[in-house]
Amino acid sequence: MVLDPDSCYHAVKSRDARFDGRFFTGVTSTRIYCRPVCTARVPGRGNCRFFPSAAAAEDAGFRPCLRCRPELAPGNASVDATQRLAQAAASLIEDGIAAGNGLAHIAAQLKVSDRHLRRVFEAQFGVTPVAFAQTQRLLLAKRLLSDTAMPATAVAFASGFQSLRRFNALFKQRYRLSPSTLRSTTGKGTQQDHFVFELAYRPPLDWAHLTGFLGTRSVALVEQVENGAYRRTLSIADGATRHAGWIEVRQHPSRAVLSVRVAATLGKVLPQVLARVKRVFDLSCQPDDIVVALGTWARPHAGLRLPGAFDGFELAVRAVLGQQITVRAATTLAGRFAEAFGDTVQTPFAALQRVFPSARAVAGCSIDDIARLGIIATRAKTIRALAQALAGGSLALDVAADVDATLAALRQIPGIGEWTAQYIAMRALAWPDAFPHTDYGVMKAMRETNARRVLARAEAWRPWRAYAVMHLWHSLE
Repeated sequence: MVLDPDSCYHAVKSRDARFDGRFFTGVTSTRIYCRPVCTARVPGRGNCRFFPSAAAAEDAGFRPCLRCRPELAPGNASVDATQRLAQAAASLIEDGIAAGNGLAHIAAQLKVSDRHLRRVFEAQFGVTPVAFAQTQRLLLAKRLLSDTAMPATAVAFASGFQSLRRFNALFKQRYRLSPSTLRSTTGKGTQQDHFVFELAYRPPLDWAHLTGFLGTRSVALVEQVENGAYRRTLSIADGATRHAGWIEVRQHPSRAVLSVRVAATLGKVLPQVLARVKRVFDLSCQPDDIVVALGTWARPHAGLRLPGAFDGFELAVRAVLGQQITVRAATTLAGRFAEAFGDTVQTPFAALQRVFPSARAVAGCSIDDIARLGIIATRAKTIRALAQALAGGSLALDVAADVDATLAALRQIPGIGEWTAQYIAMRALAWPDAFPHTDYGVMKAMRETNARRVLARAEAWRPWRAYAVMHLWHSLE
């Protein structure tokens, strides 16, 4: 990534939130690096160095600012193929996939060579994937030490370190203070039944619309939107073990952050939980870039986001169930599906009692098992085929998946047409240029009856057509 020093320094002087997370400033006089929005006194221009990632700043010998906390900065979204590959690798690292595995494992997940991945990753983030992973583990540990009362040993392993000794040594070497010293400044008490985190975003963010979209589509027993809060159950695999629990997400009333409560039972998979929250609420979005691309018609609602998915299989099932029926009818069927095949989970919320079933759990079901819920047989066959493909490893539905290959694989499954494939790409793959051009709402909002004309007109919105869909749907509300 090429950074213009003068533009970066101007953003630092004005504390421009649009650039938060897009670069970091290393101050040579203090050897500390900060976010552009840091409230500390602005350093002189000659004392500033600019880096494309926190990992690059740390690789150059800078340690994170304790005031602005670089680990809280929002991420970045991209549609460029090379940048998307690098960010897919970064996403796997954030999910903890790299813990205990080398670069070859990540490259295999992305179906590219080690050499190619290393080259595009360094071009995007300024460091090797290994160095990036090390920084991500340290920053997560710093967050857990600051924001939770987890014991140091639990922090080390939750952050992806294989030994407490290695964690302590690297933390002290990199940050020039021990984990216990940092913990002593936070004043955290005894461990409770949940953790609390803050995740930053670039404003504006239309929280009412985002929670309204999710709430309208919420699955009974799994999700709930109430009094401005989004809640749901989660089940996340960690090797052969699955960890289940709940989360609650609220918008902070005065700062550009989301407050996230996470059940203590999800403590061992916190990297995955936080990464999924970021994706579902589209916290890497750069609203100004999108509005410029879409045009002035989108500016009045610049805060619209592209809602992601907590689980690709769940989203795909819901997309299949939603074919040619109303949203309410589809969510009713999804609720029955979760109640029939999902495991029970303990939560403090009466409305949340099940986790959505995994692909592996559904792959062994018969067509009759699924159809007896009121789901027509053809869709039951499609759902089982999806489950078997995901459980068998021939299909992946996450942000690290190759978009074109995944779309092609989805189209090969009987019962999945272009609308369903594009909708899955929009939300499960977080593909910002996905465009379900045959969607009734899209065509109605564009006042078009010909799908080819819809596609032709949408060319002007590339590479952000999925965001255009959100704006088109919003115009009908």
